[in-house]
Amino acid sequence: MLFDMDGTLVDSEKLWDIALQELAKEYGGTLSDAARRAIIGTSMAESMCILHDDLGQPERDPEVSAAWINTRILELFRTGLRWRPGALALLSAVRAAGIPTALVTSSGRPLVEIALETLGRDSFDAVVCGDEVTAAKPHPEPYLTAARLLGVPIERCVAIEDSATGVASALASGAAVLAVPAEVPLPATDGVHQLESLTGADLELLSALLARRADAGRRVAG
Repeated sequence: MLFDMDGTLVDSEKLWDIALQELAKEYGGTLSDAARRAIIGTSMAESMCILHDDLGQPERDPEVSAAWINTRILELFRTGLRWRPGALALLSAVRAAGIPTALVTSSGRPLVEIALETLGRDSFDAVVCGDEVTAAKPHPEPYLTAARLLGVPIERCVAIEDSATGVASALASGAAVLAVPAEVPLPATDGVHQLESLTGADLELLSALLARRADAGRRVAG
């Protein structure tokens, strides 16, 4: 099992909203709704470029802005991190069944270390952070890396995502994909099973998704 973090396991996008809008205000502007939606699921560097362009300040240094955001979001994560509906129950069921599990996130390691205080450090056999891969989502590298660390073929993994960027990464890796939109609706996509929330997910569904993925693979091979 491969779990995204922000918006999938934890309701952290609202905390990102706070930090991003505070930074936009610091720069004398307001982040538009369209830019905020575009930021969801992207790397920190790309997020800062979107923010700068939206404010009409493309000359700003993304590293300086990222440092500001990282400092603020660390403060927010320490006090306001909450589980997404159904996420804890599904993660607990997966672990109780002895299924190898990885966290696959675009967030950096310092932030993830704080999140793990809520998620549980023993909840995952591997953790892949956005600052520990060469190519971030939507590239498949994060999910391929997680499968390799678990010692499980990617075709035998289910990836759970909430954003278009994350779904694209998971699909490209070859995993079965379960999408649970959080802040932004997702279009229907071949090979992606979509639910309103993880309260509707269980081990039976995950098994069915893997079986469907295997059937699709056999049809392609044939």
